[in-house]
Amino acid sequence: MRHCAAMLCALLLIASNNEALAGDGKLLGTAGLIQVEGSGGGGIVPWATLAGYDTQDQVSVNAVMTQVDLDDYRLNVMGVSASFYDRIEISAAHQRFDLKQLGGDIRQNIFGVKYRLYGDAVYSRLPQVSIGLQHKRLEDGAIAELLGADSSSNGTDYYIAATKIHLGAVAGFNAVWNVTARATKANQLGLLGFGGAENNDYEVMLEASAGILLSRSVAIGAEYRQKPDNLGLGEDDWVDYFVSYIPNKHVALTLAWAELGSMAGAQDQNGLYLSINGQLW
Repeated sequence: MRHCAAMLCALLLIASNNEALAGDGKLLGTAGLIQVEGSGGGGIVPWATLAGYDTQDQVSVNAVMTQVDLDDYRLNVMGVSASFYDRIEISAAHQRFDLKQLGGDIRQNIFGVKYRLYGDAVYSRLPQVSIGLQHKRLEDGAIAELLGADSSSNGTDYYIAATKIHLGAVAGFNAVWNVTARATKANQLGLLGFGGAENNDYEVMLEASAGILLSRSVAIGAEYRQKPDNLGLGEDDWVDYFVSYIPNKHVALTLAWAELGSMAGAQDQNGLYLSINGQLW
């Protein structure tokens, strides 16, 4: 938690020294949300879009609080991010994974960087394309080590994402899609360590999102995230179905139904996803 607080202070200091702060440049809703690892995107998938509404001469600073309440577990996330001049995003997130049945928790810190390579999600003919990484550090790797993870301390994911928003494409409503390819060794986001007896090499996992903006403020959609099964515990792919309310550029509320399948041997882990995103500047 203190790592995120330190990052927030640094981002606020950077923002306070910039005259041009985000707010007016991009269309409402086109910045997306902040996902469970702290990167700009959907709920469980990082997108090519950056976390804020900044244009090429602006800076934005954002914060997120998310909870995913499952049958046997609960994931709490606090994060901060900043995007600079519609080109680069940095982020930090703290995850606490509560073991509701067994007691105790697993904590992880994630530090991310994303760089926009090409395009604009709305205005360019081809999709916006970005590359990024998420470096993950477990605070206590005892459970990961017990389950046979090759690394119970840290690991890094690398991804490339493409995002496109089509104005008026579906019965006059705006539509958005995203496809992400992630190279990863992470078990359950890294909460159960990295690599394992079944596989210890990077694998490329597919992630995707699709949604429709029913109005300027309401979006609905679904996401899919493929997962590796390095520990041989039957780690399932993730799916969620979401509705987001974005009344203005300062706040966004998202409610989703998450189907996360088997987690550490516990089957059919389904539950509610609730996230509050705020643009500070």
